[in-house]
Amino acid sequence: MALSIGIVGLPNVGKSTLFNALTKAQNAECANYPFCTIEPNKAVVPVPDERLNALAKLVKPQKIVHASVDFVDIAGLVKGASKGEGLGNKFLANIREGQAILHVVRCFDSGDVVHVDGSVDPLRDIETIDTELILADLQLVENRADRLAKQIKGDKKLQPVLDAAKALAEHLGKGEPAATFEGRESDAGKQLFNELGLITAKNVIYCCNVDEESLAEDNAHVTRVRELAAQRGAPVVKISAKVEEELVGMSDEEYLEFLTSFGVKESGLAQVIHTGYASLGLISYFTAGVKEVRAWTIRKGWKAPQAASVIHTDFERGFIRAEVIAYADYIACGTESACRSKGLLRVEGKEYEVKDGDVMHFLFNV
Repeated sequence: MALSIGIVGLPNVGKSTLFNALTKAQNAECANYPFCTIEPNKAVVPVPDERLNALAKLVKPQKIVHASVDFVDIAGLVKGASKGEGLGNKFLANIREGQAILHVVRCFDSGDVVHVDGSVDPLRDIETIDTELILADLQLVENRADRLAKQIKGDKKLQPVLDAAKALAEHLGKGEPAATFEGRESDAGKQLFNELGLITAKNVIYCCNVDEESLAEDNAHVTRVRELAAQRGAPVVKISAKVEEELVGMSDEEYLEFLTSFGVKESGLAQVIHTGYASLGLISYFTAGVKEVRAWTIRKGWKAPQAASVIHTDFERGFIRAEVIAYADYIACGTESACRSKGLLRVEGKEYEVKDGDVMHFLFNV
């Protein structure tokens, strides 16, 4: 399972610049005018994980396979997008399948970069995007409710789903996101949410796009975003999209050295991915052999058979047992055989809860 992140924000807040920096794709057009991004930009990016590289140095496999993240950047949303203003609303379907939303907020002052509303005000900008996403979800729920009202004549079992749709529409109509809808955990609510892919039900990461001077210390704009995010229980990352984009093409060592000079400990990509993993409760385990060393993404709390299913569904159905070595033990011993001889290779059954960094082999019936 790959982490999928949709990038949203007003026009000219640095979304496409950030997309280029994160994906190193340089295929998202950037310009100083609204609606520069016409078609949605999509990229699959390997998850940076030094543990994978450390295992590969020991195992010396034929190839290394990172876990991946899908990024989707759509046209900037503007006030009235839900009614057809601008271009972003046309592409919201492209981010409904994602697991998280990266909400890019402009947190820098510059007379050289036009702001669609004429001034920099991150809280106003966040409210604008929130409103348009809620209205887009409302339209989707109302359409579903209309279809259910027709279908229910032939299937009375749909009544709970229709009731849930009406209640959710009322909730959204009050300007509240789907994530705070109390009925989402009911059977009917779960069915509705699974069907519709509501954007305001997804985890949000606020991304403060700042200038060079604000990388080391928060400016007033960033402080305001952090306060709002804390109220909502949402994480915040701070990135200078322009600086990151300028570093594309540097070696990893030069890249990190340059960021360190600004007081930044990890790249924008690493910040976004690590934050996304944490907010969604995702972890990684590894498989290591001469053919490949590979990272696999799963949800925290998954048992061994579930973890095996991301390799192949047959692994879950025919699961017998798993051989497990903790990452730290593997690195300390240097080889699987050394771990085995020291009793650090464990045999686990169906109830074993996989830990982040576990190195695993699965035994299963075909």
